[in-house]
Amino acid sequence: MPTLAIVGAGPGMGLAIARTFGGRGFDTALIARTKENLDTLVDQLGQEGITAAAFPADVLDRASLTDALDAAKARFGTIDVLEYSPAPHSPVPGITLAAPSEATVENLQPQIEYIFYGAVAAARTVLPAMREAGAGTLLFTTGGGSVDPVPMLANVNAPAAALRNWVLNLDKELAGSGVHAAHVAINVWIGEGGPEGFPTARPEQIAPLYWDLHENRDRSEAVFNA
Repeated sequence: MPTLAIVGAGPGMGLAIARTFGGRGFDTALIARTKENLDTLVDQLGQEGITAAAFPADVLDRASLTDALDAAKARFGTIDVLEYSPAPHSPVPGITLAAPSEATVENLQPQIEYIFYGAVAAARTVLPAMREAGAGTLLFTTGGGSVDPVPMLANVNAPAAALRNWVLNLDKELAGSGVHAAHVAINVWIGEGGPEGFPTARPEQIAPLYWDLHENRDRSEAVFNA
């Protein structure tokens, strides 16, 4: 069975992506901070006939992230698709929002660590084996502000844009290797409870984009708009 590893797995997009790939024969390695939440997702997927396993890790702790991905590979034998989309559902120390004029090294650095450096660390963990196999997909998610910045999210948009640039460049480097990298920009509020007037979408509406990018290796980016 091929294996999908989701870094930042949760009950929204992570679960929807796991179902999208799992329904097409993929096993799933779920990586996030809280084991209890991951175990709940593993049970849900298991009831739907999808094999999944939990690997707790914190993207701000690069060693734990690397260990989790290595453990997932040991458990399933391979990681064929990596998807990186951590999004805090509870406060993360040091992570705040700032407008462009309020951006400082201090409030940018945690976002850079969370959004960009964690993605690079995850990719570097799985990429050597993908290159050796001559096959693999690396998928990275940001908000729409990576393409069209939003002032109130300036210190989030900047590292997200850096990640987008790096992913597009990585895909160029990997051309002809059998390994593909792609970026997804989600330009809507996911689920319910968003700001009034802001476009929304259900995770199940967005998740097929990831399969499309995995299958269509000529595409290095997709932007989801309402």
